[in-house]
Amino acid sequence: MGKQEIDITKMSAEEKLNLLERLQKESKNAKIERREAYEGLRAEFVADVRKRTLSVIDEVKGFHVWIEQEARAFAEVMKQYGQVKFSDQMNYTITDGDFKLEVKSNNVKGFDERADMAAERLIDYLKAYMQCSEKGADDPMYQMAMTLLERNQVGSLDYKSISKLYSLEDKFDSQYGEIMTMFKEANVVQRNAVNYYFSQRDKNGVWQRIEPSFCRM
Repeated sequence: MGKQEIDITKMSAEEKLNLLERLQKESKNAKIERREAYEGLRAEFVADVRKRTLSVIDEVKGFHVWIEQEARAFAEVMKQYGQVKFSDQMNYTITDGDFKLEVKSNNVKGFDERADMAAERLIDYLKAYMQCSEKGADDPMYQMAMTLLERNQVGSLDYKSISKLYSLEDKFDSQYGEIMTMFKEANVVQRNAVNYYFSQRDKNGVWQRIEPSFCRM
């Protein structure tokens, strides 16, 4: 049997009030149930994404450790068989069939601890500059300099961004120039980075770079 229709015209004021309260409660309960269902689905989805993401990250980390060790070992084999021009050669290419591995080494520029002190001085300087500027925090020079001071994902100052700050010396006073001198003195070659590039021939015989990245899929 279907639900019995309610004729509110025959209801007293008290009955109408009770009906309204019941309908509001039912509506509220329905909203709570929908919210709880959504939150449950969200938690399940995020947990699955998190699990798979961390698993892929661990696998990639393991692959990186593996290829570093294997490439280093094979480089020694190449040296023994005279397959490299120089004993200290760091860049080389290994090709077999339709697959190619390129190992490229380069110096990564960075800063020592003096750059952190220079960054603190520059932030204080820019805040004082902003307060004296008619445009305040909207001053484009202030915004640009603060943006270039942003750190990367590992919390380090970006060498290329700091280098762009040097070109702004004529926009500020001598104090700014002194801070730039600190950055320049703090600039050192910190480490040697080794990158691995993978390529495969397509059906036309053209080498195509293979990258484990969403952007290349």
